[in-house]
This record gives sequence, C-alpha cells and structure tokens, in this order.
Amino acid sequence: VQLVESGGGLVQPGGSLLLSCAASGFTFSSYAMSWFRQAPGKERELVATVTSVGGSTNYVDSVKGRFTISRDNAKNTVYLQMNSLKPEDTAVYYCYTERPRFPRLSYWGQGTQVTVSS
Repeated sequence: VQLVESGGGLVQPGGSLLLSCAASGFTFSSYAMSWFRQAPGKERELVATVTSVGGSTNYVDSVKGRFTISRDNAKNTVYLQMNSLKPEDTAVYYCYTERPRFPRLSYWGQGTQVTVSS
C-alpha cells in the first residue's frame, strides 16, 4: 500500500490550495479515505473523511464550509480542496486509510506541509 500526497506549499491567508493523495496497492474504491493534520506541538487531528460507498463526507468543525474532501475512484486519488485558509490551518497534512475488514491495518502517507502566512 502506498499513499503519496502532493499540493502543499506556502499560501497567504484567505488563499486556496488543493491537496492530492495518489493511492496504490489496494482496492481504492473499497476503502474510506481521510485527511489528518498535525501542527507543531499539537496532536494529529482528523480533518475530513470520505466513505467508500456513496462518498459521504465528514469534517472537523474548524474546517466546515471551507474545506472539501472528494475522491476519484477511476484515478485512485483523494483530494482536499482548502479555501479561505487561515494561519491556524498551518500543519503537515497526511493522507490516511485503513483496511475495512480484519485485520484493521492502517496506512499513512508521508505528509505534505501547508503553511498559511503573509
């Protein structure tokens, strides 16, 4: 299993970024996909999840209305569109999935840095 994030960078407050996570080594369409983030000195936080069937989404309250998670099963890719970025969104963003059946193995990408600063 491999998860490779891209799209991070430096952006001014109020700006936008699109993160991508290219997945391989498993049946992508059968797995829920999530984005986590970890800011310096803070615990890793679940940001958003998209389910495998139906594509239902969930978000942490702090990003609702600003971030959108989506998936393209034909491309084995999950996205995180981030709009109206704030300095407090600065963190390393990680792509995450876990096997939907026993054993519930977890998989992480290497992370991509997002810095929101003027």
